[in-house]
Amino acid sequence: MLTIQKKQIEPDVTILEISGRLAIGRDCQEVEWQMEDLLKNQKTKVVFDLTDLQYIDSTGIGIIVMCHGKLKKSGGDLRVACPQGVVDDTIKLTRVNQIIQLFPTCTAATASFLAPPQTDLPS
Repeated sequence: MLTIQKKQIEPDVTILEISGRLAIGRDCQEVEWQMEDLLKNQKTKVVFDLTDLQYIDSTGIGIIVMCHGKLKKSGGDLRVACPQGVVDDTIKLTRVNQIIQLFPTCTAATASFLAPPQTDLPS
């Protein structure tokens, strides 16, 4: 069973706490519907908190990548925080961590939106 809790962090970051199992079927649709709702409301800085996610399959991985793409297209970005155990292993095995930034805590993921962009200046 999948549950999603939405939290707003000022000024403009939304955290979706995703717990349970993110697998093929209605669960993945729930994440997709939440993302569509956020985009409809111009919420484009999103953190997926996976602290309590116990399982993810290939469809769940695909949904995360799709959400990342939709946010990028809308001028926003997705961060993934706190993947644990098999979820962390699956994300790294599928190399999603090379596309989407992973953070050890929600605080770090949220702070990354507030930090000025890194620029490579010649030395």
